[in-house]
Amino acid sequence: MPAQPSSNKPVTRAAGIVPVRFADTDPQREAPRFLLLRAYNYWDFPKGELAPGEAPLAAALREAREETGLDGFGLRWGEDFIETERYGRGKIARYYVAEAPAGDVVLPVSPELGRPEHHEFRWVSAEQARALLNARVTRVLDWALGRLATGP
Repeated sequence: MPAQPSSNKPVTRAAGIVPVRFADTDPQREAPRFLLLRAYNYWDFPKGELAPGEAPLAAALREAREETGLDGFGLRWGEDFIETERYGRGKIARYYVAEAPAGDVVLPVSPELGRPEHHEFRWVSAEQARALLNARVTRVLDWALGRLATGP
C-alpha cells in the first residue's frame, strides 16, 4: 500500500463531476454511461483544483466544461457530493454527479500545457468504468451509482 501523505502537509482541494448520460429520457429504463478522461495511464472523471475563493461546485462545473468542451451539466440528483481520502501530495477531490448535456466531447488545448490535458475520453458502462478506474475513483463510481438508484 502506498504511503499516505503526512496529515501536517497542506491539503490541495479539487472538485469534479461524474458525468452521466442516458440514451433514453427515463433513467430507470436505460443503464447509465459515464464519461472518463485518460491522462497517460490514469483514468478519472473531469476534475481540477479550486481557484482561490472558488466554491467547490463552481470549480467542478468549470473544470468539466474546460476539460470536455461540454456546458450545461444538470444537477438532477442535487448537490450531494463524495470526497476522496487524501492522495498524492495531499490532494482531496470532491465529486458531484451530473447529467451531461448533449453534444460532442472535445479535448481542448490547455493554455498552461500547450497541449490537451487528457489523451483520450470514453463513454462507458459502469462495468467498463470499474475495469479502468483505480480503487479511489471506483469508490466515487459506486457512490454515483447509488445516487442514480435513489432517483432525482
